[in-house]
Amino acid sequence: MLRPLQDLFRPEDYPNLLVGLGSPDDAAVWKLDDQRALVVTTDFFTPIVDDAYVYGAIAAANALSDLYAMGATPFLALNVAALPADFPPELTTEILRGAAEKVREAGAVVAGGHTIRDAEPKFGLVALGLCRPDRMLTKAGARPGDVLVLTKPLGSGVTTTALKAQKAIPEDVDEAVAWMSRLNAPASRLALEHGVMGATDVTGFSLLGHGWEMAEASGVGLRIHLPSVPFLAGARGYAEQGFFPGGSADNQRYFGRRVGFAPGIDECSQKLLFDAQTSGGLLLAVPEASLAGFMARASEAGMPAWTIGIVERIPGIRVVGTRLEGALSAPPPSARNVRFLPASR
Repeated sequence: MLRPLQDLFRPEDYPNLLVGLGSPDDAAVWKLDDQRALVVTTDFFTPIVDDAYVYGAIAAANALSDLYAMGATPFLALNVAALPADFPPELTTEILRGAAEKVREAGAVVAGGHTIRDAEPKFGLVALGLCRPDRMLTKAGARPGDVLVLTKPLGSGVTTTALKAQKAIPEDVDEAVAWMSRLNAPASRLALEHGVMGATDVTGFSLLGHGWEMAEASGVGLRIHLPSVPFLAGARGYAEQGFFPGGSADNQRYFGRRVGFAPGIDECSQKLLFDAQTSGGLLLAVPEASLAGFMARASEAGMPAWTIGIVERIPGIRVVGTRLEGALSAPPPSARNVRFLPASR
């Protein structure tokens, strides 16, 4: 967003702005003192589900996710809404209620916001959190040898697109909603407890797009093992029917040249890794020495986590068709419908 203005704000003029003017990250970070840094982000989007309350809850979880991806604890949020003049007041109330209850679940408070008129509904949050300056999670923190851990399955893009086309199975929609509504707070806390430094959340740029941002910022490469990557139960079927959101094609066009796929990985599988997600999980670069402890704690806490790849020294992203050796997972009972894709079909 700041590339056209890159000569206007010089990092050296803002020494307390720890994150925001350099390589892109999930939120801006302003140092308050040696113990505290303020983390600020905003996100909003058009409805992806039919239920107004659920839409508000997902929008809130999605915005708060940027704070968790930086290792911050949310404390304050503001509503950002653009609604048609004839939008039913009861639906507005449900959107705001869904968001407010999700923010309260996160231990934060909604303190107002701003609304304008627009032809198409849009809703989201400005979200603020606090972290320790010396314990931030950033995209630049991945190191060779770290193990890539994903905390939610992929496939929300194709599932919600099928829903818009009235072709989605209700059970698949329910599964996607459950994951999109889930806060990334436990994953963020465990990452901080186990010395993780590299993290991002997987949203509109897809697993491979956000993975590339992490690799580029860290000066490393990523090896993704496709059979170890979890997907929602209906994702493959909707992908084969072509129910991809527009952002997925944009992701493939922009990031595709930075990704190498092993022979035998079919086009549908490739596209699913570029699928634009909403309120996805965290992608964490967990130090190998901390992995066993991290996964054990995740299992104890009922927190989903899947090991899907390795951080390498060679730049770029490689997607291979073999399962990660010693791959681990710690899915809770709600993950019973998660599927793993074969390398090809």
